[in-house]
Amino acid sequence: MDYSQRLSDALQGLHDEGRYRTFIDIERKQGHFPRATWHAPDGSNREITVWCGNDYLGMGQHPKVLAAMHEAIDATGAGSGGTRNISGTTVYHKALEAELADLHQKEAALVFTSAYIANEAALSVLPKLFPGLVIVSDELNHASMIEGIRHGNCEKKVFRHNDMAHLRELLESIEPGRPILIAFESIYSMDGDFGKIGEICDLADEFGALTYIDEVHAVGMYGPRGGGVTERDRLAHRIDIINGTMAKAYGVMGGYVAASAQMIDAIRSFAPGFIFTTSLPPAIAAGATASIRHLKSDGTLRQMQQTNARILKMRLKGMGLPIDDHGSHIVPVHVGNPVKCKMLSDRLLEEHGIYVQPINFPTVPRGTERLRFTPSPVHTPDLLNRLVQAMDSLWQQCELNRAELSA
Repeated sequence: MDYSQRLSDALQGLHDEGRYRTFIDIERKQGHFPRATWHAPDGSNREITVWCGNDYLGMGQHPKVLAAMHEAIDATGAGSGGTRNISGTTVYHKALEAELADLHQKEAALVFTSAYIANEAALSVLPKLFPGLVIVSDELNHASMIEGIRHGNCEKKVFRHNDMAHLRELLESIEPGRPILIAFESIYSMDGDFGKIGEICDLADEFGALTYIDEVHAVGMYGPRGGGVTERDRLAHRIDIINGTMAKAYGVMGGYVAASAQMIDAIRSFAPGFIFTTSLPPAIAAGATASIRHLKSDGTLRQMQQTNARILKMRLKGMGLPIDDHGSHIVPVHVGNPVKCKMLSDRLLEEHGIYVQPINFPTVPRGTERLRFTPSPVHTPDLLNRLVQAMDSLWQQCELNRAELSA
C-alpha cells in the first residue's frame, strides 16, 4: 500500500470540498485583547481583531487571574508533577474543585485537563457503574459527549434536537427498571440555541432517569454568579451531573464535572481518563479559581457581553444577513457554502484585519456552513462598526443572498 498517497488523497479531498482547515499564527497581547498580531505566511506582522475567540469575557488577561498564576508558579514551579493519585493533587486543585462545587451548589467537583476529556471520561465510565445503562442523547451533542457514549459500549438512543415528543417516545421504548441517563447541553454553540432543561428534567423524573448536562458555553456567562443556564433558570438542583470548562468564559484551561460526592468519588475511582492523566499545572488551577471567584461576585462583564451581542445581531439582521438569534451570546451568520465561507473568512482577515474562523463539516452539517462571531465586552463600538461594514461589502462581493427586509 502507498500510505503517502492515501494521506495525500484524504487531504486533497478536504481542499476540493473547500473545508481544509487553516490555522493562522496569532500572538495575543496582554492588555490589548481582542487585538492581536497575525504572523502572516509572507513573513509580515499585521494587527488584527479576534472575533471568534472563546475567551468570551476577556478573563484570560484579567489582573486577578494573572496575579494568581504568577503567585502559584513562583511558589510551586511549572508542572504538577504527576497524575492526581500520584503526587499531582495540590492545594490549588482542591481549592479549584471546592470553588466549582460551590458554583453549581453540588457536593463535589472533579477537575480534568479539558472539558472534552471530562465528558469523554465521565460518560464512558457511567455504563460500568450502572450495568445495562441506556444513554439517551440529543442529536446535536458535542463530539466529546458522542465519543464518551461510544466508548462506554452501552445502548444509545438519539433524540431529535430539542424534540421532547421524540425524547418521550424513546424513553417509553426502554424496558422498565433499566438505568437511564439523558445527556444534553444548555447552549448548543454552533447555533446558539438553548436546551429545554426544565422539560427534560420533567421527563427524567417521570422515567426515573439521571440527567447529564454540558454547560461549557454557559458557565461564567449566565446566572447571578456565572453558574450557567441551570443557575439562571434555577434548575441546577435537578441536574445530576454538570460538565463545564475553565477554557472559555473563565479564560484559562481545564474542564470538570460537578455532582454528588458519591458520584464524583465513583468517577474519580473508575474513569481511566482521570486516573491516568497528569493533572493541571498548579498555576492554571490557581488562575481558574481566581477567575471563577471574580465572576461569582461581579456580573458587569456578563452584562456588557450580552449588550454587545444584541447590538451585533441587530445590525447584521438589519442588513439582511441570515442570522440565528436564540437570545444567547453566540452570533452565527449562515453562509451555506464551504468555499464561500472560507473565502469570506480569508478576505475579512486579509483585507480588513478581522479574524473569524469558518465553521464547516463535520462541526456542522454540510450546507449549513457559517461564520461564528463571539463579541466580548472589550470589542469597542469602533471595532463593531468595522466588522459590520466589512460584512456588508463582502457579502455583496461574494454574491450571497440576503433576507427580505420588512418595510
